[in-house]
Amino acid sequence: MTAFLPSASAVLRRTALAAALAAALAACSSNDGPEPYVERPVEELYNEAMNSLDSGNFKQAAQAFDEVERQHPYSSWATRAQLMSAYSYYEDEAYDDAIIALDRFIQLHPGNEDVPYAYYLKALSYYEQISSVGRDQKMTQLAARALQDVINRFPDTRYARDAKLKLDLTVDHMAGKEMHVGRYYLRQKQYLAAVNRFREVVENYQTTTHVPEALYRLVEAYTLLGMDAEARKAAAVLGHNYPGSEWYQDAYAVAQGGEPVTDTAQDGWIPELPKIW
Repeated sequence: MTAFLPSASAVLRRTALAAALAAALAACSSNDGPEPYVERPVEELYNEAMNSLDSGNFKQAAQAFDEVERQHPYSSWATRAQLMSAYSYYEDEAYDDAIIALDRFIQLHPGNEDVPYAYYLKALSYYEQISSVGRDQKMTQLAARALQDVINRFPDTRYARDAKLKLDLTVDHMAGKEMHVGRYYLRQKQYLAAVNRFREVVENYQTTTHVPEALYRLVEAYTLLGMDAEARKAAAVLGHNYPGSEWYQDAYAVAQGGEPVTDTAQDGWIPELPKIW
């Protein structure tokens, strides 16, 4: 069988078509593809990142600091850029990204002089996410652990001093959550469940501002359960530790079979809880 051979003109047409197609593909690639990598001086990249940070363009700053490390991973600038990137994410309220970046910085540079600050900023990244007492308090617990970690690791630093203040507010917030749930159970007449919540505050959050009310609520719940002896014990503890509290006045009245003296102790009363941030 005789093989078919294209004519010279057909070959030329096909060659021209292939060349045009290749040129078109190259044009598309150059227009739609990623920009070519251009290495820039580390000082220039870092200063550009700082300018973005100073201008309040935090997301852009974080990306720019990341670029410093990408282009110059072994320079001293890269180490600083890692921490500044985490700070930029924090300022942008991208707290999860900040925590990831801070964990990486701590892991890579455990002996760096800025490690105390990295732990502190990580704690703040949890602290800023604390929600109202009516919501899940997982973030509050993470914040408390992170703040305590700063205090334990770096007790003589200014970061530890501020962490102590924030930890007190965080613990008070967790106690407030227990009180919130306990009051709900009290309103629903689930008195044993309410007792468990109020005892949790009295036993495990003894330094918080919620203890006087928790003791009063125990008096209230025990009285409603007919557990008069337990109610009197709770009232006695309240009177011994907070003798001038209006909660004690109400607890004494309830324990004696009367009504609360003040409006603050009425069943179902929920105080206005200030935000802690």
